[in-house]
Amino acid sequence: MIIGLESWTLARPELFLAAVTALLLVYGVVRGEVATNFVSLATSAALLVTAALLFLPYQEGTAFASLFIVDRLTATMKLLVLVGASIAILMSRAYFEQVRAWRFEYPLLVALATLGMMLMISANDLMALYVGLEMQSLALYVVAAFQRDTVRSSEAGVKYFVLGSVASGMLLFGASLIYGFCGGTAFVQISRALLDGRGAEIGTMIGLVFVVAGLAFKVSAVPFHMWTPDVYEGAPTPVTALFAVAPKIAAMSLMVSVLMGPFKPLFAQWQQIVVVAAVLSMALGAFAALRQQNIKRLMAYSSIGNVGYILLGLASGSEKGIQAVVFFLAIYLVMTLGVFATILMMKRRGVMVESIADLSGLARSQPAMAFALLILMFSLAGIPPMAGFWGKLYIFIAAIEAKLYVPAVLGVLASVVASYYYLRIVKVMYFDEPAEAFDAPAFGVNRAVALAAALLVAVFSVAPQPLSLVAAAAAKGLFP
Repeated sequence: MIIGLESWTLARPELFLAAVTALLLVYGVVRGEVATNFVSLATSAALLVTAALLFLPYQEGTAFASLFIVDRLTATMKLLVLVGASIAILMSRAYFEQVRAWRFEYPLLVALATLGMMLMISANDLMALYVGLEMQSLALYVVAAFQRDTVRSSEAGVKYFVLGSVASGMLLFGASLIYGFCGGTAFVQISRALLDGRGAEIGTMIGLVFVVAGLAFKVSAVPFHMWTPDVYEGAPTPVTALFAVAPKIAAMSLMVSVLMGPFKPLFAQWQQIVVVAAVLSMALGAFAALRQQNIKRLMAYSSIGNVGYILLGLASGSEKGIQAVVFFLAIYLVMTLGVFATILMMKRRGVMVESIADLSGLARSQPAMAFALLILMFSLAGIPPMAGFWGKLYIFIAAIEAKLYVPAVLGVLASVVASYYYLRIVKVMYFDEPAEAFDAPAFGVNRAVALAAALLVAVFSVAPQPLSLVAAAAAKGLFP
C-alpha cells in the first residue's frame, strides 16, 4: 500500500514531534546529564511548535488508510494537550533539581506520552486507538515512578501500571468483540454495521461496555477511579500536575470521538452507562474530598468530580453538550495548572509541604499567591461569575435540554457540596492563625504560571464568549 503525500501532510505535527524527540534523545545520550536543561527547554519549545503546526496551515481529512483523522475537534483537543504538557515540563525543573532527580529522560518521556495522546485523539480505528493509548500509558507509568529513590513514587508507579494494564486489557477485549460482531475495526465500518443492523447483537453491546470501562479508567471516572488518589499523592508533584491535565483531556476527547462517532447509533444504550458514571463521579468527588488533609489528594477527588460534570455533558449527546465539554476542558486545564503551580511553591525551609493546614495565614505572608489561589478555588467551586461557573452552567443547560433532569439536579447538589472544600482552603488562607511562612518564591516558572492562570480565569469569567465560540467550532464537526 502506497501512502500518499496528503497522509504525511496531515500528520506533520506528530511527525515533527517524533523526529525532534528522537534527535533530543540521541543528544541527551551523547552529552549525558549536562544536556538536561537544554533538552527540557527544547522539548517544551517543540511541543509549542507542534501546537502551531496544527493550524499553520489548518487542514482536515483522513490519512493512512483512514486510520488517522484530523478535524476541528481533534485539533482543538491536541492544542490543549500540547500546551498542558509543555507547561508541565517547565514547572518540573525546580522540583526535580531540589530532589536531585532532574534528568534529560523526563521531558522526553513526557513528549513521547504526548505523542501517544495525539495519536489517541486522531484515532479513527480501534487498533490505532489502542496503539496511541499504550504509547501514552507506557511513558506515564515510568514518569509516575520517576523519583525512584522514594517509596511513595515507586508505589504510585506500580499501582498505576497494574491497574492501567487491567484497563488496557478490558479495552482490548471489548475491541475484539466489536471486531467480531461488526466485521471491522475502522470507525466507518463499525458505524455502517450498526446502521445496517448487523452489529446490533448483544456481543457488540458487551464489547462497547468493555471499551467504555477501559476509557473510564483513563479519565478517573467512578467506579474506575481507585488509582487516582494514591497515584496523585505518591507521584512527584510535577508528574501529578501532568496527570491531572494532558492524559485526562486526551482520554476524554477519545471518549467523545468514539461514542459520538461510530457508536452514535447505540446512543440510547451507552447514554445510560455514561449517566451512571457521571452521577457517581460527581457524588464521590464531592463527598470523599470533604475529609482530605493533603491538598494533592483533594485535587485527585476534585478531578474525579470534574470528570463527572464532563461526562454529563457527553451524556446529553447534543452539539451544545459537546461544546460545553470542550469549553469546560479548556477552563479545567487553566485552573488545574494554576493550582499545581501554587502547590509546587509550598516550601518551608526548603522542604515541600502538602497539607492544607500549611496554607494557614498565607494571605498575610504572601498576599499575591493567596489571591491567585483564591480566584482559582472560587472558579473550581463554580461560584458566579467565575469561569468555572460558566463551564458547569453550559453543561447543566445541555443536560436539561436533553431531558436529563435528575442527573442535572444531582450535579448542582454535588457542586454545592464540593464548594465546601474549595472554600475551606480560602478560609484557611485568610482567617486561620498564621503558620510558619513559606519560603519566598523567586519569580520563576511556577509563580508565573499561577499568576497567569488566575489572570486567564478572571478574563474568561467576564468574557467567556471567545472561548465558547472556539468550543462551538470544535463541536460542530461531530454534527454535520
